[in-house]
Amino acid sequence: MAREKPEAAADAEATPELSYREQLDFLNPIAQPLASRKLTRKLLNCSRRGSLAATKHKQLRRGVKEVQKFINKGEKGITVLAGDTLPIDVYCHIPIMCEDMSLPYVYVPSKSDLGIAAGSRRPTCVIMIKPHEDYQEAYDECLEEVTSLPVPL
Repeated sequence: MAREKPEAAADAEATPELSYREQLDFLNPIAQPLASRKLTRKLLNCSRRGSLAATKHKQLRRGVKEVQKFINKGEKGITVLAGDTLPIDVYCHIPIMCEDMSLPYVYVPSKSDLGIAAGSRRPTCVIMIKPHEDYQEAYDECLEEVTSLPVPL
């Protein structure tokens, strides 16, 4: 069994990553507002920095339960949701909670990219990036772009 894992890892490395356009084929119907390719890259880089700062200061919340808990507590940040999560019932209430609490949220195409950016080997369907002085400039830039996206009806 120990021999199967390295082979599976080699197969995973051999498969090419999907491009942004290819990932758009797997989106849910509720994935609005969707981040552009450029904004997706900025959000993933910001969450990568947040995961590095998270070891000391807990600047990144990951997973539906944890994000939901901190939205209810009134914590501020950018909520980033994966657009390819199925079933959508798992996290379809998060955007409504964000709207009720006046928090910005945005969808990115891939949950595996989101999980890697959050510092995990496992895919994750939602993260919350909190502001921190280590990456404040990148956070502010992302926040400005996310808030300028059109709100779905």
